[in-house]
Amino acid sequence: MSFVTRMKPIAGPPPAEGDGHLKKTLSWPHLIALGVGAIVGTGIYTLIGVAAGLAGPAVILSFAVAGAVCAAAALCYSEMAALMPQAGSAYTYSYVGLGELLAWVVGWSLILEYTLVCGAVSVGWSGYASGFLRGIVPDALLAGGTIDLPAIFIALAVTGMLLVGTRESATLNFILVCVKIAALAAFVAFTLPHFDASHFSPFAPFGFGAHEIDGTKYGVMGAAAIIFFAFYGFDAISTAAEEVKNPKRDLAIGIVGSMALCTLTYMAVAACALGAQPFEAFAKSSEPLAFVLKQLDKPGAAAVIAGAAVVAMPTVIMVMMFGQTRVFFAMARDGLLPRWLSTVNTRGVPWAVTLMTGVIAAIVSGVMPLSEIASLANAGTLAAFIATAVAVMALRRRAPDLERPFVTPLVWVVAPGAVLGCAYLFTSLSAKTITFFFIWNAIGVVAYLVYGRTRSLLAAA
Repeated sequence: MSFVTRMKPIAGPPPAEGDGHLKKTLSWPHLIALGVGAIVGTGIYTLIGVAAGLAGPAVILSFAVAGAVCAAAALCYSEMAALMPQAGSAYTYSYVGLGELLAWVVGWSLILEYTLVCGAVSVGWSGYASGFLRGIVPDALLAGGTIDLPAIFIALAVTGMLLVGTRESATLNFILVCVKIAALAAFVAFTLPHFDASHFSPFAPFGFGAHEIDGTKYGVMGAAAIIFFAFYGFDAISTAAEEVKNPKRDLAIGIVGSMALCTLTYMAVAACALGAQPFEAFAKSSEPLAFVLKQLDKPGAAAVIAGAAVVAMPTVIMVMMFGQTRVFFAMARDGLLPRWLSTVNTRGVPWAVTLMTGVIAAIVSGVMPLSEIASLANAGTLAAFIATAVAVMALRRRAPDLERPFVTPLVWVVAPGAVLGCAYLFTSLSAKTITFFFIWNAIGVVAYLVYGRTRSLLAAA
């Protein structure tokens, strides 16, 4: 069979002797917390200001558009995750539904997404933490200095936590998620009494479509392409499929539940921020929510929000790094990457790939600026979402009689909607981002042709 079209069976081959198994330790509350842990973080705490500067008060519509596209993709993910509770997320779904070459491209894109997010969020966390460390640690070793030591520290600290075990990591994540949801609820409570409807006029000063000015896309759709960063994270849930006790039920609950909770939270927070202050006031702030509270003469509340951001960002690193390691693990177990990366320790953790991912993220975070990181990460995610929706439709045609524990409702509307919505958001990214994405995948295809094509387990079968 051609390497382009050869596909994994839906059941998947059993792990080879010595590869080990990932332990089933997670239930649906852990999955919802994993999703919220990845979704609620850098996006709402920092990107709300960036997006408001691109769309004005109409940024609320940007949240709605990005949320709708992600909801359609989430329903497709739910069907595939319940049908194939295997590690690897969109990479695995593409391998089963679309063929090995496209699966490699999707996996390579996910590597781009997760690595960039881990590095960027580490840098973002350092920006907040450095405020507490100035005067104690030399400026050259803080955010903006020669080496970003706090960013390196948090990346390695999260790696250590993941090496302890999946259940322990998920439990800590659950606690931290509760803290940051409470902080966002407090923000709504503090700002709602100061709501001023006049701040919403003019509603869409930059228009509704995406148009580029000096390399930046403005308008509702231009902001939606960036806001998209604030929604994804539910895909990391599907990477944990092999470690879920009852995947046929709990994966759909975790994916859809986390998306619904986060969408409602975002809409409420955005409306209250815009109602409390004109968007021009906080659009350029690196801590927009805390800035709004400071302008309302609530320094204590602002400190709480800033503190919650410090809590929120490590959970994003944790979940994204978790997703990265599971994609690496699945690709290595399939033979497309070196097989030693698929070994697990006595706690059921793929230790080699976890350690490697953590070290790479630490190196990247120590030298990488935050500029354009959201759009770069979004490109890889949009590609994965498109592939998953197409895989759902392909399997509906090729294997209509499969028992599907979760069925995407109105699949011939939802799945094409996810594809078209993600494609439109992709074109709304800057030209530089799109160019980098294709260069990255060109490098990936060369790596596949040189290594993965001949070492794939399906090639040896």
